[in-house]
Amino acid sequence: MKKALSLLTVSAMAVSMLTGCGSSNTTATTAAPAATEAAATEAAATEAAAPAETTAATEAAAAATEAAAATGDVDLSDKKVGVCIYQFSDNFMTLFRNELQSYLESLGFKAENISIVDGANDQATQTNQIQNFITSGVDVLIINPVNSSSAATITDMVTEANIPLVYINREPDAQEEERWKADNMNVTYVGCDARQSGTMQGEIVLDLENKGDINGDGKVSYIMIEGDPENVDAQYRTEFSVKALTDAGVEVECLDDQVGNWDQAQAQSLVANSLAQHGKDIEVVFCNNDAMALGALQAIEAAGETVGTDVYLLGVDALQEACDNVKSGKQTGTVFNDHISQSHSAADAAVKYLTGEGNEHYIGCDYVKVTTANVDDILASLG
Repeated sequence: MKKALSLLTVSAMAVSMLTGCGSSNTTATTAAPAATEAAATEAAATEAAAPAETTAATEAAAAATEAAAATGDVDLSDKKVGVCIYQFSDNFMTLFRNELQSYLESLGFKAENISIVDGANDQATQTNQIQNFITSGVDVLIINPVNSSSAATITDMVTEANIPLVYINREPDAQEEERWKADNMNVTYVGCDARQSGTMQGEIVLDLENKGDINGDGKVSYIMIEGDPENVDAQYRTEFSVKALTDAGVEVECLDDQVGNWDQAQAQSLVANSLAQHGKDIEVVFCNNDAMALGALQAIEAAGETVGTDVYLLGVDALQEACDNVKSGKQTGTVFNDHISQSHSAADAAVKYLTGEGNEHYIGCDYVKVTTANVDDILASLG
Protein backbone atom coordinates (compact mmCIF):
# COMPACT_ATOMS: atom_id res chain seq x y z
CA MET A 1 0.00 0.00 0.00
CA LYS A 2 2.05 2.79 -1.34
CA LYS A 3 1.72 6.09 0.44
CA ALA A 4 3.64 8.56 -1.68
CA LEU A 5 2.62 12.03 -0.64
CA SER A 6 1.10 14.10 -3.40
CA LEU A 7 0.56 17.83 -3.62
CA LEU A 8 -3.13 18.43 -4.17
CA THR A 9 -4.41 21.76 -5.42
CA VAL A 10 -7.18 23.20 -3.29
CA SER A 11 -9.94 24.88 -5.27
CA ALA A 12 -10.73 28.47 -4.39
CA MET A 13 -14.39 27.85 -5.10
CA ALA A 14 -16.76 28.11 -2.15
CA VAL A 15 -17.91 24.83 -0.63
CA SER A 16 -21.60 24.18 -1.07
CA MET A 17 -22.77 21.62 1.44
CA LEU A 18 -25.20 19.04 0.08
CA THR A 19 -27.90 18.17 2.60
CA GLY A 20 -28.85 15.24 0.42
CA CYS A 21 -32.64 15.45 0.77
CA GLY A 22 -33.36 17.37 -2.42
CA SER A 23 -34.19 16.09 -5.87
CA SER A 24 -33.23 12.46 -6.31
CA ASN A 25 -31.55 13.00 -9.69
CA THR A 26 -29.72 16.24 -8.98
CA THR A 27 -25.97 16.15 -9.62
CA ALA A 28 -23.96 18.08 -7.00
CA THR A 29 -21.62 20.80 -8.22
CA THR A 30 -18.00 19.71 -8.10
CA ALA A 31 -15.84 21.85 -5.81
CA ALA A 32 -12.59 20.65 -7.34
CA PRO A 33 -11.42 20.24 -10.95
CA ALA A 34 -12.45 16.90 -12.38
CA ALA A 35 -8.91 16.13 -13.41
CA THR A 36 -7.69 16.54 -9.86
CA GLU A 37 -10.39 14.24 -8.49
CA ALA A 38 -9.79 11.64 -11.17
CA ALA A 39 -6.05 11.64 -10.53
CA ALA A 40 -6.58 11.34 -6.79
CA THR A 41 -9.03 8.48 -7.22
CA GLU A 42 -6.72 6.68 -9.64
CA ALA A 43 -3.81 7.05 -7.21
CA ALA A 44 -5.87 5.62 -4.39
CA ALA A 45 -7.00 2.70 -6.54
CA THR A 46 -3.38 1.94 -7.33
CA GLU A 47 -2.53 2.01 -3.63
CA ALA A 48 -5.40 -0.30 -2.75
CA ALA A 49 -4.07 -2.86 -5.21
CA ALA A 50 -0.49 -2.70 -3.94
CA PRO A 51 1.13 -5.80 -2.42
CA ALA A 52 0.60 -6.43 1.27
CA GLU A 53 4.34 -6.28 1.89
CA THR A 54 4.39 -2.52 1.32
CA THR A 55 2.47 -1.85 4.51
CA ALA A 56 2.10 1.45 6.29
CA ALA A 57 4.36 0.19 9.05
CA THR A 58 7.13 -0.63 6.56
CA GLU A 59 6.88 2.70 4.81
CA ALA A 60 6.61 4.53 8.13
CA ALA A 61 9.96 3.08 9.15
CA ALA A 62 11.48 4.05 5.81
CA ALA A 63 10.07 7.55 6.12
CA ALA A 64 11.47 7.88 9.62
CA THR A 65 14.93 6.96 8.36
CA GLU A 66 14.65 9.36 5.45
CA ALA A 67 13.37 12.20 7.64
CA ALA A 68 16.10 11.63 10.22
CA ALA A 69 18.69 11.83 7.44
CA ALA A 70 17.11 15.04 6.20
CA THR A 71 17.57 16.70 9.58
CA GLY A 72 21.29 16.05 9.30
CA ASP A 73 23.21 17.47 12.24
CA VAL A 74 20.34 19.71 13.37
CA ASP A 75 19.80 19.34 17.10
CA LEU A 76 16.07 19.16 17.84
CA SER A 77 16.45 18.11 21.47
CA ASP A 78 15.91 21.64 22.79
CA LYS A 79 13.08 22.55 20.40
CA LYS A 80 9.60 22.85 21.88
CA VAL A 81 6.53 21.64 20.01
CA GLY A 82 2.99 22.59 20.97
CA VAL A 83 0.22 20.37 19.64
CA CYS A 84 -3.48 21.26 19.89
CA ILE A 85 -6.00 18.47 19.28
CA TYR A 86 -9.64 19.42 18.94
CA GLN A 87 -10.81 16.55 21.18
CA PHE A 88 -8.91 13.66 22.75
CA SER A 89 -11.99 11.41 22.80
CA ASP A 90 -12.09 11.31 18.99
CA ASN A 91 -10.99 7.79 17.95
CA PHE A 92 -9.13 8.88 14.84
CA MET A 93 -7.35 11.79 16.49
CA THR A 94 -6.21 9.45 19.27
CA LEU A 95 -4.44 7.32 16.67
CA PHE A 96 -3.07 10.46 15.06
CA ARG A 97 -1.68 12.09 18.19
CA ASN A 98 -0.11 8.89 19.50
CA GLU A 99 1.65 8.33 16.18
CA LEU A 100 2.68 12.01 16.06
CA GLN A 101 4.20 11.86 19.55
CA SER A 102 6.17 8.72 18.72
CA TYR A 103 7.43 10.04 15.39
CA LEU A 104 8.48 13.42 16.81
CA GLU A 105 10.58 11.60 19.39
CA SER A 106 12.13 9.44 16.66
CA LEU A 107 13.23 12.62 14.89
CA GLY A 108 15.12 13.85 17.96
CA PHE A 109 12.60 15.91 19.93
CA LYS A 110 12.63 15.20 23.66
CA ALA A 111 9.38 13.85 25.09
CA GLU A 112 9.31 16.59 27.72
CA ASN A 113 9.43 19.23 24.99
CA ILE A 114 6.37 17.86 23.21
CA SER A 115 3.16 19.20 24.72
CA ILE A 116 -0.14 17.85 23.38
CA VAL A 117 -3.35 19.37 24.76
CA ASP A 118 -7.05 18.54 24.55
CA GLY A 119 -9.30 21.30 23.22
CA ALA A 120 -12.35 19.42 24.57
CA ASN A 121 -14.21 20.41 21.38
CA ASP A 122 -14.40 24.00 22.59
CA GLN A 123 -12.81 26.75 20.51
CA ALA A 124 -12.44 29.16 23.44
CA THR A 125 -10.53 26.50 25.36
CA GLN A 126 -8.27 25.81 22.42
CA THR A 127 -7.65 29.50 21.78
CA ASN A 128 -6.46 29.86 25.38
CA GLN A 129 -4.19 26.85 24.92
CA ILE A 130 -2.67 28.42 21.80
CA GLN A 131 -2.09 31.69 23.65
CA ASN A 132 -0.40 29.76 26.48
CA PHE A 133 1.87 28.00 24.00
CA ILE A 134 2.82 31.35 22.47
CA THR A 135 3.56 32.81 25.91
CA SER A 136 5.67 29.79 26.87
CA GLY A 137 7.81 30.25 23.76
CA VAL A 138 7.23 27.08 21.75
CA ASP A 139 9.27 26.85 18.56
CA VAL A 140 6.51 25.42 16.36
CA LEU A 141 2.78 24.75 16.64
CA ILE A 142 0.77 21.86 15.17
CA ILE A 143 -2.95 22.58 15.37
CA ASN A 144 -6.08 20.50 14.74
CA PRO A 145 -8.64 23.33 15.05
CA VAL A 146 -11.92 22.89 16.87
CA ASN A 147 -13.56 25.14 14.28
CA SER A 148 -12.00 25.47 10.84
CA SER A 149 -13.70 28.86 10.60
CA SER A 150 -11.38 30.11 13.37
CA ALA A 151 -8.27 29.48 11.26
CA ALA A 152 -7.75 33.11 10.23
CA THR A 153 -7.75 34.26 13.87
CA ILE A 154 -5.45 31.41 14.91
CA THR A 155 -3.09 32.08 12.01
CA ASP A 156 -2.79 35.77 12.89
CA MET A 157 -2.10 35.01 16.57
CA VAL A 158 0.61 32.50 15.79
CA THR A 159 2.35 34.24 12.90
CA GLU A 160 2.43 37.57 14.75
CA ALA A 161 4.46 35.71 17.40
CA ASN A 162 6.79 34.55 14.59
CA ILE A 163 6.01 30.89 15.24
CA PRO A 164 5.61 28.51 12.27
CA LEU A 165 2.26 26.73 12.10
CA VAL A 166 1.18 23.35 10.77
CA TYR A 167 -2.56 22.71 10.53
CA ILE A 168 -3.72 19.08 10.57
CA ASN A 169 -6.88 17.08 9.84
CA ARG A 170 -9.36 19.98 9.71
CA GLU A 171 -8.65 22.06 6.66
CA PRO A 172 -9.09 25.84 6.63
CA ASP A 173 -10.96 27.20 3.63
CA ALA A 174 -9.36 28.00 0.27
CA GLN A 175 -9.39 31.74 0.90
CA GLU A 176 -7.37 31.32 4.09
CA GLU A 177 -4.87 29.05 2.36
CA GLU A 178 -4.48 31.56 -0.46
CA ARG A 179 -3.66 34.21 2.17
CA TRP A 180 -0.75 32.10 3.46
CA LYS A 181 0.68 31.97 -0.01
CA ALA A 182 0.06 35.63 -0.84
CA ASP A 183 1.67 36.80 2.41
CA ASN A 184 4.45 34.18 2.33
CA MET A 185 3.50 32.89 5.77
CA ASN A 186 5.20 29.95 7.47
CA VAL A 187 1.89 28.11 7.56
CA THR A 188 0.86 24.85 5.91
CA TYR A 189 -1.96 22.32 6.00
CA VAL A 190 -1.30 18.58 6.11
CA GLY A 191 -4.14 16.22 5.29
CA CYS A 192 -6.09 14.22 2.76
CA ASP A 193 -8.66 15.68 0.37
CA ALA A 194 -12.04 14.76 1.86
CA ARG A 195 -13.70 14.90 -1.57
CA GLN A 196 -11.77 11.74 -2.36
CA SER A 197 -13.03 9.94 0.75
CA GLY A 198 -16.65 10.75 -0.04
CA THR A 199 -16.22 9.65 -3.63
CA MET A 200 -14.73 6.37 -2.48
CA GLN A 201 -17.69 5.68 -0.20
CA GLY A 202 -19.97 6.05 -3.20
CA GLU A 203 -17.71 3.89 -5.36
CA ILE A 204 -17.86 1.07 -2.82
CA VAL A 205 -21.64 1.09 -3.24
CA LEU A 206 -21.34 1.22 -7.04
CA ASP A 207 -19.04 -1.80 -6.96
CA LEU A 208 -21.79 -3.91 -5.35
CA GLU A 209 -23.63 -6.24 -7.71
CA ASN A 210 -26.89 -4.35 -7.21
CA LYS A 211 -25.21 -0.92 -6.92
CA GLY A 212 -26.95 -0.42 -3.58
CA ASP A 213 -30.48 -1.03 -4.86
CA ILE A 214 -31.41 -3.84 -2.48
CA ASN A 215 -35.17 -3.79 -3.11
CA GLY A 216 -34.83 -3.47 -6.89
CA ASP A 217 -37.05 -0.40 -7.24
CA GLY A 218 -34.55 1.39 -9.49
CA LYS A 219 -33.16 3.82 -6.94
CA VAL A 220 -30.86 3.85 -3.92
CA SER A 221 -32.65 5.07 -0.79
CA TYR A 222 -30.17 6.25 1.83
CA ILE A 223 -29.71 8.08 5.09
CA MET A 224 -26.73 10.33 5.84
CA ILE A 225 -25.11 10.75 9.24
CA GLU A 226 -22.86 13.80 9.12
CA GLY A 227 -19.98 14.91 11.32
CA ASP A 228 -19.52 18.51 12.43
CA PRO A 229 -21.35 20.64 9.81
CA GLU A 230 -18.63 23.32 10.12
CA ASN A 231 -15.93 20.82 9.20
CA VAL A 232 -15.02 20.77 5.52
CA ASP A 233 -14.36 17.01 5.74
CA ALA A 234 -17.96 16.45 6.81
CA GLN A 235 -19.21 18.73 4.06
CA TYR A 236 -17.22 17.03 1.33
CA ARG A 237 -17.92 13.47 2.49
CA THR A 238 -21.64 14.23 2.62
CA GLU A 239 -21.64 15.74 -0.85
CA PHE A 240 -19.27 13.50 -2.76
CA SER A 241 -20.50 10.13 -1.47
CA VAL A 242 -23.86 10.82 -3.09
CA LYS A 243 -22.33 12.59 -6.07
CA ALA A 244 -20.41 9.42 -6.98
CA LEU A 245 -23.75 7.65 -7.36
CA THR A 246 -25.51 10.37 -9.33
CA ASP A 247 -22.49 10.87 -11.59
CA ALA A 248 -22.75 7.17 -12.44
CA GLY A 249 -26.38 7.63 -13.42
CA VAL A 250 -27.85 6.06 -10.29
CA GLU A 251 -31.09 7.55 -9.02
CA VAL A 252 -30.98 8.32 -5.31
CA GLU A 253 -33.48 9.16 -2.61
CA CYS A 254 -32.51 10.74 0.69
CA LEU A 255 -34.74 9.45 3.47
CA ASP A 256 -32.94 11.22 6.31
CA ASP A 257 -29.93 13.48 6.86
CA GLN A 258 -28.81 14.15 10.42
CA VAL A 259 -25.77 15.59 12.22
CA GLY A 260 -24.03 13.10 14.48
CA ASN A 261 -21.00 15.26 15.34
CA TRP A 262 -18.56 12.36 14.79
CA ASP A 263 -20.01 10.66 17.89
CA GLN A 264 -20.89 6.97 18.15
CA ALA A 265 -23.69 7.37 20.69
CA GLN A 266 -25.34 10.19 18.76
CA ALA A 267 -25.18 8.17 15.55
CA GLN A 268 -26.73 5.15 17.23
CA SER A 269 -29.68 7.23 18.38
CA LEU A 270 -30.12 8.95 15.00
CA VAL A 271 -30.01 5.73 13.00
CA ALA A 272 -32.38 4.02 15.44
CA ASN A 273 -34.87 6.84 14.88
CA SER A 274 -34.46 6.62 11.10
CA LEU A 275 -34.96 2.85 11.14
CA ALA A 276 -38.09 3.25 13.25
CA GLN A 277 -39.46 5.72 10.71
CA HIS A 278 -38.31 4.21 7.42
CA GLY A 279 -37.58 0.57 8.25
CA LYS A 280 -36.50 -1.58 5.32
CA ASP A 281 -36.85 1.32 2.88
CA ILE A 282 -33.31 2.31 3.97
CA GLU A 283 -30.80 0.62 1.66
CA VAL A 284 -27.60 2.52 2.45
CA VAL A 285 -26.37 4.24 5.60
CA PHE A 286 -23.57 6.72 4.87
CA CYS A 287 -21.57 7.85 7.91
CA ASN A 288 -18.91 10.57 7.70
CA ASN A 289 -16.62 8.54 9.99
CA ASP A 290 -16.24 5.06 11.45
CA ALA A 291 -17.13 6.04 15.00
CA MET A 292 -20.60 6.96 13.77
CA ALA A 293 -20.70 3.80 11.61
CA LEU A 294 -20.10 1.77 14.77
CA GLY A 295 -23.07 3.48 16.38
CA ALA A 296 -25.14 2.92 13.25
CA LEU A 297 -24.31 -0.80 13.36
CA GLN A 298 -25.56 -1.02 16.93
CA ALA A 299 -28.88 0.50 15.84
CA ILE A 300 -29.12 -1.73 12.76
CA GLU A 301 -28.56 -4.89 14.76
CA ALA A 302 -30.96 -3.74 17.51
CA ALA A 303 -33.62 -3.32 14.80
CA GLY A 304 -33.09 -6.93 13.73
CA GLU A 305 -31.51 -6.05 10.39
CA THR A 306 -28.33 -7.42 8.86
CA VAL A 307 -25.65 -5.46 7.03
CA GLY A 308 -25.12 -6.86 3.55
CA THR A 309 -28.61 -8.35 3.39
CA ASP A 310 -31.01 -5.63 4.54
CA VAL A 311 -28.81 -2.55 4.37
CA TYR A 312 -25.30 -1.39 3.43
CA LEU A 313 -23.13 0.58 5.87
CA LEU A 314 -20.22 2.89 5.00
CA GLY A 315 -17.74 4.82 7.16
CA VAL A 316 -14.39 6.62 6.91
CA ASP A 317 -11.12 6.30 8.88
CA ALA A 318 -10.47 2.53 8.87
CA LEU A 319 -10.51 2.21 12.64
CA GLN A 320 -9.45 -1.22 13.88
CA GLU A 321 -12.97 -2.17 14.98
CA ALA A 322 -14.49 -0.92 11.74
CA CYS A 323 -11.99 -2.94 9.70
CA ASP A 324 -12.81 -6.00 11.80
CA ASN A 325 -16.47 -5.38 10.95
CA VAL A 326 -15.68 -5.08 7.25
CA LYS A 327 -13.86 -8.40 7.41
CA SER A 328 -16.78 -10.11 9.15
CA GLY A 329 -19.38 -8.50 6.90
CA LYS A 330 -20.89 -6.23 9.55
CA GLN A 331 -19.79 -3.11 7.67
CA THR A 332 -19.86 -2.84 3.88
CA GLY A 333 -16.73 -0.75 3.65
CA THR A 334 -14.69 2.14 4.96
CA VAL A 335 -12.00 4.48 3.69
CA PHE A 336 -8.51 4.48 5.16
CA ASN A 337 -7.71 7.96 6.48
CA ASP A 338 -3.95 7.54 6.70
CA HIS A 339 -3.03 8.84 10.16
CA ILE A 340 0.47 7.43 9.79
CA SER A 341 1.45 9.39 6.68
CA GLN A 342 -0.40 12.48 7.86
CA SER A 343 1.16 12.60 11.33
CA HIS A 344 4.63 11.94 9.92
CA SER A 345 4.19 14.61 7.26
CA ALA A 346 3.07 17.10 9.91
CA ALA A 347 6.17 16.38 11.99
CA ASP A 348 8.42 16.58 8.93
CA ALA A 349 6.86 19.93 8.02
CA ALA A 350 7.56 21.22 11.53
CA VAL A 351 11.20 20.18 11.20
CA LYS A 352 11.52 21.90 7.83
CA TYR A 353 10.28 25.14 9.35
CA LEU A 354 12.75 24.82 12.21
CA THR A 355 15.66 24.17 9.83
CA GLY A 356 14.68 27.07 7.59
CA GLU A 357 13.84 24.87 4.62
CA GLY A 358 10.17 25.83 4.54
CA ASN A 359 7.16 24.02 3.08
CA GLU A 360 4.50 24.21 0.44
CA HIS A 361 1.25 25.57 1.85
CA TYR A 362 -0.63 22.32 1.20
CA ILE A 363 0.78 18.83 1.82
CA GLY A 364 -1.59 16.07 0.79
CA CYS A 365 -1.91 12.30 0.85
CA ASP A 366 -4.40 9.81 -0.55
CA TYR A 367 -7.22 7.84 0.99
CA VAL A 368 -7.65 4.11 0.26
CA LYS A 369 -10.93 2.25 -0.21
CA VAL A 370 -11.30 -0.62 2.26
CA THR A 371 -13.48 -3.63 1.44
CA THR A 372 -13.25 -7.37 2.03
CA ALA A 373 -10.82 -7.48 -0.91
CA ASN A 374 -8.03 -5.61 0.92
CA VAL A 375 -9.08 -5.33 4.55
CA ASP A 376 -6.44 -7.85 5.69
CA ASP A 377 -3.72 -5.65 4.19
CA ILE A 378 -5.13 -2.59 5.95
CA LEU A 379 -5.36 -4.43 9.27
CA ALA A 380 -1.74 -5.54 8.86
CA SER A 381 -0.67 -1.96 8.26
CA LEU A 382 -2.45 -0.83 11.42
CA GLY A 383 -0.22 -3.23 13.36
